[in-house]
Amino acid sequence: MTYRVCFVCTGNICRSPMAESVVRARIAEAGLDDRVEVDSAGTGGWHEGDGADPRTVSVLAEHGYDSAHTARQFQSSWFSRLDLVIALDHGHLKALRRLAPTPEDAAKVRLLRSYDASAGDDLDVPDPYYGGMDGFEECLEMVEAASEGLLAAVREHVGGQAA
Repeated sequence: MTYRVCFVCTGNICRSPMAESVVRARIAEAGLDDRVEVDSAGTGGWHEGDGADPRTVSVLAEHGYDSAHTARQFQSSWFSRLDLVIALDHGHLKALRRLAPTPEDAAKVRLLRSYDASAGDDLDVPDPYYGGMDGFEECLEMVEAASEGLLAAVREHVGGQAA
């Protein structure tokens, strides 16, 4: 059975496509890409149909990640097919939990940085959209730091190590 993870930020052009690309690469490296599907969406539909922000694409490419992406808006009906919904900040967490049709669906929503033991109390990945390239680099660092813990959690759900 396929385990499905969706990353969610505001417009689905900066943080969530970055997280999708990084975690998809980690899943492939772990040999789990036949058992785990990763995608992303936004809480709003302002950028639906657009590609990722050029700064996101640039930072991902610079670090060896694929950046193919088309923005879309998260729909509450998706909860039934998703196993894990990863919010990039507390605002997304609250919005997604409000969208959840059931308490069980609301429990599927987690903050990305909750998988990073070194994150401390600040579990938000700041939105880099209105800043410079340094914000996108910082975002990538946070995503990469959380990706190992997330991968470990996903591995538990799909039955351990890759074949």
